[in-house]
Amino acid sequence: RKWDALVVGGGHNGLTAAAYLARAGLAVAVLERRHVLGGAAVTEEIVPGFKFSRCSYLQSLLRPSVIKELELHKHGMKLLPRNPSSFTPSLDGSYLLMGPDAGLNHSEISKFSKKDADAYPRWYEQQLEKFSSFIAPLVDTVPPEVSSKASLTSHVSRLKVLAGIVNRSFGMSQADMVAFMELLLAPASRVLDNWFESDLLKATLATDAIIGTMGSVDTPGSGYVLLHHVMGETEGARGIWSYVQGGMGSISMAIAAAAKEAGATLVTNAKVCSFAFSFYLALFCQVTLEDGTHIEAKRVLSNATAATTFLKMVPSGVLREDFLNEISKIDYQSGTTKLNLAVSELPRFRACSGKGQEDPGPEHRGTIHLGADNMQDLLAAHKDACNGYSSTRPVIEMTIPSALDGTISPPGKHVINMFVQYTPYHLKDEGWEDPKTRESFANRCFDLVEEYAPGFKSSIIDFEMLAPPDLERIFGLTGGNVFHGAMSLDSLFLLRPVKGWSGYKTPLDGLYLCGSGAHPGGGVMAAAGRNAARVVLEELGKKLT
Repeated sequence: RKWDALVVGGGHNGLTAAAYLARAGLAVAVLERRHVLGGAAVTEEIVPGFKFSRCSYLQSLLRPSVIKELELHKHGMKLLPRNPSSFTPSLDGSYLLMGPDAGLNHSEISKFSKKDADAYPRWYEQQLEKFSSFIAPLVDTVPPEVSSKASLTSHVSRLKVLAGIVNRSFGMSQADMVAFMELLLAPASRVLDNWFESDLLKATLATDAIIGTMGSVDTPGSGYVLLHHVMGETEGARGIWSYVQGGMGSISMAIAAAAKEAGATLVTNAKVCSFAFSFYLALFCQVTLEDGTHIEAKRVLSNATAATTFLKMVPSGVLREDFLNEISKIDYQSGTTKLNLAVSELPRFRACSGKGQEDPGPEHRGTIHLGADNMQDLLAAHKDACNGYSSTRPVIEMTIPSALDGTISPPGKHVINMFVQYTPYHLKDEGWEDPKTRESFANRCFDLVEEYAPGFKSSIIDFEMLAPPDLERIFGLTGGNVFHGAMSLDSLFLLRPVKGWSGYKTPLDGLYLCGSGAHPGGGVMAAAGRNAARVVLEELGKKLT
């Protein structure tokens, strides 16, 4: 069968693109190399009885338009908002608990600084919410890339995007514009130092600027990553992160259900090895699977990283050397390791008197920040990685989704996610393939948690550790980078994946990018998949529905 479109990679973006193309009447097939759909947004039972969000672990950035148009709630997606959303214990016995409740935030921050407690609402409203409102419309927008082959519709769309940016800019005062530019360009450390004085508050906020990256809080432009992590929403409430009942794979399964309902064919255990393109008489693309099967289509949308797509799947000699050189320079550094743990009981934090309890408390519901009482601790962890070593004192974001979701673990037992930094892909004196190296680092993380929650290590039933090479091997994340490439300012919007090719099209007619390596970047957004489908449909004179 010759398909109208083949989508390579069954991650959430690929499934989203397939759903919209199928809804427009195209014959679409998704080819996923693993045994399960979802890519990095997947739920797997690694330990019997325990279901893990194996890679991505929180939801906020999923586009409201996708939720509404694909009717994801009807297809089984249920979001579980977290309140409180953040818990940061200190080794001195104090703690900071924060969330969507303004009264709670003021009371908690006041324990450390009355000045900071008064400043925080202004920081959130005047900086994060206001500037998120400026950025958010661009997420659902196809970048206004200039092309001599662009259709009239594409030119009109480009003008609308540019007009929207200009109009929103005119709505800002000069002071707002200067503050916005500072947030985009300055290090997160400087931005936070200008607003706050409490070390624990700054360390808590700063983790959003570095999570998933190889940068530090002193890296210019790290303020944008902080903004990127707060511009999402849950059920209309901006900045609220949620768990997903059944794990993050439930998002992918809901999108897959919408795609199948529209007529898309979804295939697992179908690893694509190469593309071939013919321009004789009529354009067609041929995809070759690992088992030698050839599949033809009029167009191919790749949900793989740009490096995998252009440097591995496209035959040599097809693309220009200058383009390949640009692709080869994309920053795929990763400092992230994911630990998935099955535990027999909830952690008993010393800051909360260390009392045993069966029911989750406020400290268990949100993201638990461990390993950094101040920004100097974050910088020290980063310095280790710059020298080629995993952090002596890792920075840990711990979440316990079973605190709100009773469907993913046996009664009384819990699932714990630990997102850990910094762990370079290439270590100086050892390698992640060495069992002793892996065991040593895992124990280092568990020992650190033990400092805050005595008895934690004895509660571990089993665990899985995914270092950067594991994330690359299992999920196809080049370099182990969870964003499909760095989210620095030189890799966003018109510069993503590389300049001149930000609009999901590629130098090969009939080949498109639809994954997080394209605009707007990483996170479980589904925006890239939706935007790429829009580009394809516009070329066919069809509309996104």
